[in-house]
Amino acid sequence: MTLSVCMATVASVLREVAETEILPRFRNLSDGDIRAKSSAEDLVTLADIEAERAFTRRLPDLLPGSVVVGEEATYADRTVLDRLSEDNPVWVVDPVDGTGNFSRGDTAFGVIIALVIGGETVAGWILDPLDACLAMAEVGAGATVNGRPARVVPAMGPLETVQGCAFGPRGRALRGHVRRMRYIRSAAQVYLRLVTNSLQIAAFSRLMPWDHAAGVLIHAEAGGIGRLIDGSPYVPTLRSGDIALAPDEATWERMAALMMARPGP
Repeated sequence: MTLSVCMATVASVLREVAETEILPRFRNLSDGDIRAKSSAEDLVTLADIEAERAFTRRLPDLLPGSVVVGEEATYADRTVLDRLSEDNPVWVVDPVDGTGNFSRGDTAFGVIIALVIGGETVAGWILDPLDACLAMAEVGAGATVNGRPARVVPAMGPLETVQGCAFGPRGRALRGHVRRMRYIRSAAQVYLRLVTNSLQIAAFSRLMPWDHAAGVLIHAEAGGIGRLIDGSPYVPTLRSGDIALAPDEATWERMAALMMARPGP
């Protein structure tokens, strides 16, 4: 199976699992279908569990020798993350990104899949199941949204003219320096909005691979700039650091300068 064929096949699997395991449970969860993990705000639902199980069954069949790193499996066993440093191709899965939103009936959630080979993200998919918006990219081949080429539009003015979303202590340094700062508790939704140009910038400090491996690639293939604020590249084996995403180099430089000037945690 070539990667090009794999792109379309994974997109089909993504949609099917969303339709069978996620959407039927949206606004239809009982109290017993939701539980806390590390804190009262860190939730898992039956939709997360069943969707990840479905992806774990189906994705390895698409690429012989591949393995899965899922958010929920990693919570149960942190050594699952070690697969990202091994030789086998790795499917990185966030079955419901924005679980807190999903559990409250908020529409800001999505599904994320990345394919990592040799420690590098080579393909990524992000789906908003409610409006069937699918962004995907293959390294070196550009990004698409619902099959059409996606292109990030450079900022039309200084940082003060853009809209964004930022997390973490250093991300908060951007507040007051942009036209509007949104708070969207779903990396999937942030990346979809970046590549469709309803947001121009984003900053994150918690770099778990299921949140960012696909999104950073899709944003880059659409022409965006995404790097750690010290200038080093993002790679899916990172667990911490501060990443800034911008539509052009000048905006990224201004973001990075503001974030570097603020002490970290």
